[in-house]
Amino acid sequence: MLKLLKYLKKSIPSIILIFGLLVLQAFCDLSLPAYTADIVDVGIQQGGIKEAVPIAIRESQMTNLRKLVEADEEELVLNSYTLLSKDNLTAKDFQHYQKEYPILDKENVYILNVAKKDNEDNYEKLKSTMSDAFILLSMLNSKSKETAAVKSQLLSQLPKDMADKSLIDILSVLPKEQFNMIIGTMKEKTSQVPDRILEQGAIAAIRLEYKTIGLDTNRIQRNYTLLAGAKMLGLALLGTAASVTVGFLASKVGAGLGRDLREKVFSKVMKFSNLEFDQFSTASLITRSTNDIQQVQMIMVMLLRMVFYAPILAIGGVIKVLNTNTSMTWIIALGVFLILCLVGTLFILAMPRFKLMQKLLDNLNLVTREILTGLPVIRAFSKEKTEEKRFDKANKDLMRTNLFVNRVMSFMVPVMTLIMNGITILILWIGAESIDLGTMQVGDIMAFISYAMQIIMSFLMLSMLSIILPRASVSASRIAEVLNTKLSIHDPETPVAFEADKKGYVEFDNVSFRYPKAEDYVLSNITFTAKPGETTAIIGSTGSGKSTLINLIPRFFDVTEGNVKIDGADVRKMTQHDLRDRLGFVPQKGILFSGTIDSNIRYGRENATEEEVERAAKIAQAYDFIEEKPDKYKSPIAQGGSNVSGGQKQRLSIARAIAKDPEIYIFDDSFSALDYKTDVELRKALKTEIGDSTVIIVAQRISTILHADQILVLDDGKIVGKGTHKELLNSCEVYKQIALSQLSKEELAHE
Repeated sequence: MLKLLKYLKKSIPSIILIFGLLVLQAFCDLSLPAYTADIVDVGIQQGGIKEAVPIAIRESQMTNLRKLVEADEEELVLNSYTLLSKDNLTAKDFQHYQKEYPILDKENVYILNVAKKDNEDNYEKLKSTMSDAFILLSMLNSKSKETAAVKSQLLSQLPKDMADKSLIDILSVLPKEQFNMIIGTMKEKTSQVPDRILEQGAIAAIRLEYKTIGLDTNRIQRNYTLLAGAKMLGLALLGTAASVTVGFLASKVGAGLGRDLREKVFSKVMKFSNLEFDQFSTASLITRSTNDIQQVQMIMVMLLRMVFYAPILAIGGVIKVLNTNTSMTWIIALGVFLILCLVGTLFILAMPRFKLMQKLLDNLNLVTREILTGLPVIRAFSKEKTEEKRFDKANKDLMRTNLFVNRVMSFMVPVMTLIMNGITILILWIGAESIDLGTMQVGDIMAFISYAMQIIMSFLMLSMLSIILPRASVSASRIAEVLNTKLSIHDPETPVAFEADKKGYVEFDNVSFRYPKAEDYVLSNITFTAKPGETTAIIGSTGSGKSTLINLIPRFFDVTEGNVKIDGADVRKMTQHDLRDRLGFVPQKGILFSGTIDSNIRYGRENATEEEVERAAKIAQAYDFIEEKPDKYKSPIAQGGSNVSGGQKQRLSIARAIAKDPEIYIFDDSFSALDYKTDVELRKALKTEIGDSTVIIVAQRISTILHADQILVLDDGKIVGKGTHKELLNSCEVYKQIALSQLSKEELAHE
């Protein structure tokens, strides 16, 4: 996969934006459980009161609280509150505050004048002071048996008129030492109670104080819950928008990568010589250009959406968990370990099959292509059942591998669900004990479960990807094989100039050729010159090297020794475009492209006029059958020319080369599908119409080359005869045998 990352340069801004959006999405997702916990703990259990720092308190209650705090704490409390009374307020301000604090009619009220953001340390100290003071005051005001016993014991030592007083008032008249001793005993008891329980007790007392002052505690609770819910909704919408945008951008990047890779692969294959084509089958190149690139495109989308997101979510979840409760982090570690064990097992089972799958897909494409291409032969030999079995085997091999992988992957879902549900139960089991001890609240447990699931899902996403990644890695390697294939034929850095006085000349100078890694030469010491206005014919037995020799001219292969010259310049020292622009090449097998007759004839020269197209068709002897068609030159041609006969296909291929109007014509056994009459008329038309050009013909039939100006006889890769038809009959035994195998002595004498 790393080999293909260089093709993502254009997408770097989108990838950076995706990363930023994933951070935003993770922030939103990780914030939601905390708000859920706040709604449960603060909104429901604490009535919307967040902390044990009252925003308002009666003067009488403040007086009692001051008796229960130290001197420095008392100063902090007094500095943190402002007294509201008729004496220090204007009539207008008094009416305003009276609406908010109805008890002002009867009693003065202290209101909080500091915020946490102003001085966090002082605020935390104030919260601790007020929490402890409210708890002590609640204990003193409670109607428990223990409180009643203390009050009864103290009243026995005091005047009877103190009986109606509260316990805090009774304690106030005691000597300082006795007061401190009683309060100290109470503080020792409260110190053994968890902080969470103390804080909740203080908040309950504050809520009762709010009711006494006249504040609408239901409205406080409702407002807090609605505000927290609105924040959750906003975060959810923001996270959703980020997720949708990430999906869009990731798909765009993935599609762009797929487009670029297809373009690069196609461009690379277009530069392949026949040597490179021998390394890859057509079916394999098709699979690499389609299925393999699709795999890489899909994994790229998953990488951008999951691999980037999972670590962010996991790290954020761990931080949140550590802030929530550290005593249960081992549960998350256990869940992650179990998930990794599960995925590791599946990875070992599925990895080899992923590597095999692409090869089986190649094989299925190969079998399908062979069967569809060779359907007429299959029917002619009644081999339908045999080919059906061959296809069925390739199909079932791929199916079995797919089924195995899918079954392994489907096994993961129930086991993963079992692990996650087990982790949830374990958290609830351990968390229930923490709630009972007062070290956690219900909302904290809910948040912890959410964070645990997010962390485990993050590792699961990474683990799942580690299973899918091998298949994409195999595909990426197969694509890289094509892109990194070294081309055997290159354009020179400084092309040479053509010689004007040698226009149309094709020269072979002591040329030898052998395939790479082969020991024997296919061609040896080939020397000849094809001149403008002349026809050079090449004949020989099957396998003698005729087509290989022809393929050296347009540089489908490069010579091993010697050199081939066009217009006086070595073909290796000119650009491939300039070289092939001078050639009109008609291959042995006529190849047409989907479109129309007109588009196929114009293939070599799109700006050819209608008259030039018609002239090319007439020379190629295709005019008559084209005119018979209802749409004439606009008649459709199916893929590969499957809707025309072999002879018509060859004639259209010849017309395509003629319409290009090149300097040099190369016919690689291009008349084999023509009947004798058409062959004669075609050669006559070629001699008349393109007589000034250089014509090179590879042929199997003697009748095709009888009147050639120069005939080369190949045998086992060597020229064993060179001359005209008559000269070769007398001087070349190989040519004579070929001639006698096709024509009688009388016919040869007549010719």
